[in-house]
Amino acid sequence: MMFSRGGSGRHARGDRGGRSDRPARGSAPVPQPPAERRHGPYDISEAPSGVERLDLGSLQIPAVPEVEIRVQANPDGAVQQVVLVNGDNALQVGVFAAPRSEGIWEEVREEIRESLFSEGVAVQETEGEYGVELRARVRTADGLTDLRFLGVDGPRWMVRGVFQGPAATDPSRAGVLVECLHGLVVDRGQEAKPVREPLPLRLPKEASEQVHEQQAAPETPLAPPANGSGPGPRRRPSPRPR
Repeated sequence: MMFSRGGSGRHARGDRGGRSDRPARGSAPVPQPPAERRHGPYDISEAPSGVERLDLGSLQIPAVPEVEIRVQANPDGAVQQVVLVNGDNALQVGVFAAPRSEGIWEEVREEIRESLFSEGVAVQETEGEYGVELRARVRTADGLTDLRFLGVDGPRWMVRGVFQGPAATDPSRAGVLVECLHGLVVDRGQEAKPVREPLPLRLPKEASEQVHEQQAAPETPLAPPANGSGPGPRRRPSPRPR
């Protein structure tokens, strides 16, 4: 597990930070998971017990062998980005406030498409495990990079995931990163928050102390802490453990 310091990034285009988490007309209803699907992301109210997880506050990440959890945090322990890495694959995960009874992934998905299109990037819609996903190939300092965006609407929250690496074009190659996604737990809390606002994440005390002790320069962020949308990762982190 690696922790790195970092600063805030730009906000995504189309941010609607002034909205509350009251249901809005015309929004997509929160989909109910099929009865046969017995995995998450879970709401804290339905999460299975007896699982070792890294508790970041609003988001709990299961401990999966061979998966490195890279957390970009401020010196005060406030987490800005979470990236899971396994081999050549990376999965950035974020969790955002949503209305009580209506999902926002459909709306966020369209804004991601528009943002990428404005940069001259073609976007393809595909059907994935959690519904409609987006795939795109963007140009970065390291060359062309494939990205796969997915969203999971839950009760008053939305998890956004962005795959990079072989898993971006072939979901069957995501390997153990899928186990992490299936085991995520969201602790939304009861406080009212604007729709799309990132839910607060904080390092555990011992990990926060580790951040303070690190002397190395901060790593390049994988993506800005967008309010649920934004084009996502622009550079793949090195998969080598530190």
